[in-house]
Amino acid sequence: MSNATFLRRILALDAATCIITGTLLALAAAPLAGLFDLPQALVSGAGIALVPIGLFMAFLATRTQPPRLLVWAVILGNVVWAVESFIVIGQFGPTTLGAAFVAAQALVVAGLAALEYVGLKRMTPAAARA
Repeated sequence: MSNATFLRRILALDAATCIITGTLLALAAAPLAGLFDLPQALVSGAGIALVPIGLFMAFLATRTQPPRLLVWAVILGNVVWAVESFIVIGQFGPTTLGAAFVAAQALVVAGLAALEYVGLKRMTPAAARA
């Protein structure tokens, strides 16, 4: 598997998780907010934000050589999302299930950011500028 293919597959996986999670959060915000003891606006807002972010990642995954700057934006966005997720847990004190859900998705997002970083580093500078 080429280095660009590895990165593209991770971006596609990231896109899929964003779109699926975002759709779930947006469509089921009220019951999930109650189950997690989090503000409904926070749950639905996160869901609504994730869908276009996921579509952007899907677009990058279709590029033969994803542009480095845009991949860096995805990586940094994922890091910020993961950090903010743990802040949400501390700030809102959700139920155990809510804290577990928020922490689990934060760890997945952080893992995807790490894999995207590895994929970006594996690409040669000349190939990554496309």
